[in-house]
Amino acid sequence: MSVPRKPIKAAGCVLWRRSPVGGELEIALVHRPKYDDWSHPKGKLKRDEGWLAGALREVAEETGMQCAPGAELPTVHYLAGGRPKAVRYWAAEAIAGDFDPNHEVDRLLWLPPEQARRILTQARDRELVDALLEALHEVGRG
Repeated sequence: MSVPRKPIKAAGCVLWRRSPVGGELEIALVHRPKYDDWSHPKGKLKRDEGWLAGALREVAEETGMQCAPGAELPTVHYLAGGRPKAVRYWAAEAIAGDFDPNHEVDRLLWLPPEQARRILTQARDRELVDALLEALHEVGRG
């Protein structure tokens, strides 16, 4: 009988801003050359690191952005290399920073939600765009 493997813990943000040109909502997507995919900024937690702290650290490392976290979004579960992985996400507004390409992330795009949905590689990441829009809509009504 095999022992169940501990899930990989990761966290990230659906990073957004208002366009500097027209004020429309834009979502940040990162391109990871190792996987040749487009996703939301995220990564594994360090030992004893809190979920939100890890999400904010990953956003800073992958995008160069400082952000203001908002609503928690749905947690995504999937298998990574045969191991269960849980990724907790937050909505986060970019408030400052500049992107510098690095070995982990070579491109950053700011896109309207519909375009972001089309470019995202994984369906599970597309669902997070909808969750962000719902969270921002709730804030607007509150």
